[in-house]
Formats: sequence, C-alpha cells, structure tokens
Amino acid sequence: MEKIKKIIQASIDTKQQVLGEEVLLNTIASVIDALVAAFRSGNRVYFCGNGGSAADAQHLAAEFSGRFYTDRKALPAEALHCNTSYLTAVANDYSYDVVYSRIIDGIGQKGDVLIGLSTSGNSANIIKAFETAREKGMVTVGFTGVTGGQMKSVSDHLLNIPSSDTPRIQESHIMVGHIICQLVEERIFNV
Repeated sequence: MEKIKKIIQASIDTKQQVLGEEVLLNTIASVIDALVAAFRSGNRVYFCGNGGSAADAQHLAAEFSGRFYTDRKALPAEALHCNTSYLTAVANDYSYDVVYSRIIDGIGQKGDVLIGLSTSGNSANIIKAFETAREKGMVTVGFTGVTGGQMKSVSDHLLNIPSSDTPRIQESHIMVGHIICQLVEERIFNV
C-alpha cells in the first residue's frame, strides 16, 4: 500500500512542479496560440513518438481529429506512425532514424505543426523530423523531460517536464496535452 501511495505522490509532485514553472506555463500558452493559428490557416498538426510516447502522440492527435469536450468539426491532426506498411518499409529500406523525417518531407507544408514526444529528448528519428520540418517552414513543438535533450535546439516550443523519471514525464505529457487540446478547442469553436 505504501509503495502505491509513493508512486501516486511522485506523480502529484511532478505535476506540482509543472504548476510552479512559469516559463513552462507560458510555453504551453504559446503552443496553444501556434496551434490555433495553424488550424485557422488551414494547416495540419502532426504528432510523432516512440513506444509509450507514440501511444501518447496518437492519443493527442485523436483528441483533435475526433473530439475533446465538444461535438464539433474534426481538426486536421494525425499521428505519423499509424501507417505500419509505410513505417516498416522505410525502417527496413532506409533506417528507423528517417521514418518521420521522410514522411514530413513528403507531406509537411509551411505553417503546419510537428509535435514530437520523447521523454529523453534524444530520439534520433524525432530530431531528424524536426530538422526537416524546420527546413519546410513548419513549427516544431517538443514534449520532453527536464533537460530537453537534443530536441531542445530544434524545437520552436519546448515543453520540458521537470523530471527525469519516464513514467512521471509521460503522465505530465498527457496532462499538458489535454490542457492544450481543451483550450485550442475552446478558442477554435468559441465554446
């Protein structure tokens, strides 16, 4: 029982640190502004991640393309890893490091947004995708842990959760992602 309580408390403590990080809170607000501007301009939002972060990326993309709180029009958002034929072909024929950069090169447009989730901030395939996205004039948003890792230098907006514990970072990524989804939805649809 004590171990369970300790884990819950660690999650609460991480979120309490997020609550106290003014720079991080301001960055969340800036990301909301960037997403609202992109959607209003007819641009798309793409998500990428690996492992649990891929699941989180898919979850957040679905909040936009499906719905969050409001029964409303779908927003153009998708997770880039959902086409397994593409993913496995590129990983096999080229390398796993280019699975996201290659698709961004193919479909990304100036003004689109690429959101990458990596608890370490050092996922090579996300870093390469961010580099490609920036070359195309896309906005990059990194969801990372405390240091930001290598993604820090290629993120227009860095949401670095103040923790180095992967599960606590991922729990906070979903919390921050849900905040973003809710507030973008409210602004786009005036609810």
